[in-house]
Amino acid sequence: MEKYSMVIPKVAGNPTICYRPIRPSDLGILEQLHANVFPIRYESEFFQNVVNARDIVSWGAVDRSRSDGCSDELIGFVTARIVLAKESEIGDFLSYDSSRSDQTLVYILTLGVVETYRNLGIAASLIGEVIKYASSIQSCLAIYLHVISYNNPAIHLYKKMSFKCVRRLHGFYLISGQHYDSYLFVYYVNGGRSPCSPLELLKVAATYMRSGLRSVAARLRRNEEKMPRWPKCKETRCLITAQSRRNLTTECSECSCV
Repeated sequence: MEKYSMVIPKVAGNPTICYRPIRPSDLGILEQLHANVFPIRYESEFFQNVVNARDIVSWGAVDRSRSDGCSDELIGFVTARIVLAKESEIGDFLSYDSSRSDQTLVYILTLGVVETYRNLGIAASLIGEVIKYASSIQSCLAIYLHVISYNNPAIHLYKKMSFKCVRRLHGFYLISGQHYDSYLFVYYVNGGRSPCSPLELLKVAATYMRSGLRSVAARLRRNEEKMPRWPKCKETRCLITAQSRRNLTTECSECSCV
């Protein structure tokens, strides 16, 4: 296959950015963009799956205001796939019903923007497309992704868009023989939440309080059962043990003990 030759586009004063699904005709530019953006290489099968929508959803950004005849050429992209919640690596960061096999997540695979188009909000808009898509799937609980630990602009973007950094994975990436850490980010949708959300913490606290109160009550009942019963003298209100009644009968002859 002939290698795609990409010309770095110049940005007009106010570019008209539009978003659309990625198509088979985008294959060459998509491969070139990934090669320019990422320090790792993706297999050709990955790109075929993206452009033909084989278990992967995708959106591309184009600049309709370009005057070079390339107004439909990708200048940004995002790819993602649906995974089952119970089979994902973030199951311990989700409060979900493990008995339900239909609960899903959306995993963002790749995201990138041509350098000359960065800082224009395009990456945020592409993520917004993924959020809208995930939110439209009732069974979807969250979106998650990995980002290499030194990619500070991406980390800042995800935090700004309310993604939660839930884990640092040591040595997750192997690039040119060197290991790099990864951060795992999660964005909850459709009522999905962390098992340590404020609501869950309140539920756990309430459960412990109820359990504690029951335990205290049980101990009090046991202690009460172990204590000797003290009969009362109706008139003098003196307390005497049942064992001592016979010895004290003459002394309490005027009392009626019960």
